[in-house]
Amino acid sequence: MIEQIHKISTADTRAVEKVIQDENVHYIHMVFPQDQGMPEHFSNSTVYMTVLRGTLSIGLDEQEVHEYPGGTVLKIPFNTRMNVRNLHPEVLELIVVKAPAPRAS
Repeated sequence: MIEQIHKISTADTRAVEKVIQDENVHYIHMVFPQDQGMPEHFSNSTVYMTVLRGTLSIGLDEQEVHEYPGGTVLKIPFNTRMNVRNLHPEVLELIVVKAPAPRAS
């Protein structure tokens, strides 16, 4: 078998799944119920964030929080301060791709 197979959860409970992490890319699946999200942090690579369902509430650097519905893809530059939250009743589901993969310091 040539291909590698990876699974992601299909539940509505909080999840941060590091599906693929190799020298090329980091592929992460995230699920956040209302009022949950990631701790504020700086992006360690260029981040491509796909909103699969729900509404993403995200603050980047000093700008106000913007909201993005399912079907939106964001490209976030390296070293950007990020505050990722779900402020809505619907479950938020994201795919995050970091490319190139972050390098260990």
